[in-house]
Amino acid sequence: MKDIFRYDKMVETALRGVVKEALAKTAKTGLPGSHHFYITFRTDADGVELPDYLRAKYPGEMTIVLEHQFWDLEVDDRYFSVTLSFANRPERIGIPLAAITAFADPSVKFGLQFQDSSADPAAAERPSEKKAESDGAKLRLAAASETKTDEEKPAKPPGGGEVVTLDAFRKK
Repeated sequence: MKDIFRYDKMVETALRGVVKEALAKTAKTGLPGSHHFYITFRTDADGVELPDYLRAKYPGEMTIVLEHQFWDLEVDDRYFSVTLSFANRPERIGIPLAAITAFADPSVKFGLQFQDSSADPAAAERPSEKKAESDGAKLRLAAASETKTDEEKPAKPPGGGEVVTLDAFRKK
């Protein structure tokens, strides 16, 4: 039986809306208190605007931090752009919301991790039932992303986080 509803995709779209809203509020009013964001994204995803030297340094995935030194944050329905400092050099980067693989605000122990469908976008849109069953819903809530790899890796917030999987709600 073909799953026409794709609840996993609906939930992922809704949670990407949370990221968009958090960024839009930040663009409008700034970051209140100790809030700050770690945003991990696929550097090789369609639509990512990144200087060549950063793309070479981070060929697959990169994490940026929006905390004290970011400028001109702009957000629309599918994309955001921001100016950040890399080695004391301001660079404008642009990231489609669909390229984001993780979003965290450690100040409130909140995080989202998204299924990475960049490897095979066609399969992500039309997965076989067997693949959908084996993968389950890879979207999960976590205190912070556990996939960072270099010096840009954020420190894990104390106390860890609760992971909520959607597998229990999938028909097997």
